[in-house]
Amino acid sequence: MAYVRTMFAPTPRQEVQDLRLSRIREIANAGLGRSDILPFWFGEGDQATPAFIREAASKALLEGQTFYTHNLGRPDLRQSLSDYLTRLHGVPIGTERLAITSAGVNAIMLAAQLVLSPGDRTVVVGPIWPNVVEIPRILSSHVEVVPLEAAQGRWRLDIDRLMRALTPDTRALILNSPNNPSGWMLPEEDRAAILERCRRYGIWLIGDDVYERLTFERPTAPSFLPMATDDDRVISTNSFSKAWRMTGWRLGWMVVPPALLEGLGVLIEYNTSCAPDFVQEGAKAALDHGDAITADVRRDLTAARDQVIGTLSVMPGVEAPTPDGGFYAFFRMAGHGDSMATCKSLIQEVGLGLAPGSAFGPEGEGWFRWCFAARPEKNAAGLERLATYLAR
Repeated sequence: MAYVRTMFAPTPRQEVQDLRLSRIREIANAGLGRSDILPFWFGEGDQATPAFIREAASKALLEGQTFYTHNLGRPDLRQSLSDYLTRLHGVPIGTERLAITSAGVNAIMLAAQLVLSPGDRTVVVGPIWPNVVEIPRILSSHVEVVPLEAAQGRWRLDIDRLMRALTPDTRALILNSPNNPSGWMLPEEDRAAILERCRRYGIWLIGDDVYERLTFERPTAPSFLPMATDDDRVISTNSFSKAWRMTGWRLGWMVVPPALLEGLGVLIEYNTSCAPDFVQEGAKAALDHGDAITADVRRDLTAARDQVIGTLSVMPGVEAPTPDGGFYAFFRMAGHGDSMATCKSLIQEVGLGLAPGSAFGPEGEGWFRWCFAARPEKNAAGLERLATYLAR
């Protein structure tokens, strides 16, 4: 029988075709292979994971801990996580609410799979890390972004505008606080109103809490966990990446209502089955013995924020709101409204690698993200290159 060519080309489904390409990765690719580039485009520091965490995982690997573990994570790691979260938030958070995931972004995807169906409406506060917007879209959810505003040297959320967006037909609200890229942090006094609105309309409140320990004026960011009951539709997603310098380990966690845990275990089975055993050993060491590391990270980031924001703020034509948390400066420069074109120009002319604001949605266009989780001398050299660029 002769082969008959069909008229249908092999393409992914439309939701996948519609995904935004990562503009951060596009800029990084433009600088790959150049040893003269100072990169500040990715969201990670320039120091390796602390030795005691690496040693714990290495020992487990050498001892042969290479087999499957429980879908929800090793029981001893979940207990350590329960102890840590209970200390952090001042309320009991038991293992019946906890799951270990294969990265923080995997936790966000699992949360979306748990609660979103095609056609559901999701509200997101932005500008925002693109994964937070694209994950609901992969699942055919409609996404509306409520924009942050820069005012009086800080990033602010118009709480009334958010409330108007939280309508009875809203299925989920996703809040990232402290926020990537802006460093905005949800004010403590706004939590009750948001939670009450979500309760009234049955809206799922999903927190992307990966930066909750990276704060400057307080030990941790305001959280909904101390306010939530077992019956509340509140999910917290988090990661080991930032607070313990473990970005490449790809391990995260979720806090969910107890009634969701069994279904979450099934979802994990059909996504990744489980996280690697020896990686979980490193995470347990981080939780059990890593408080000093987190304190060091916060101290270093506070100094880096003051260095970078302080210098940017006195550059002519530069607006650099002060972040409340995270490790990013999100700033804009007069006359540079096209962030992609400017980022490419910065690479070519002075060897400086920044992330374009448009990577974080239309709300970020005209802005630039600088990851200042770097050693002081690297930040200083980058600031000199930016000053040279602007002087031209």
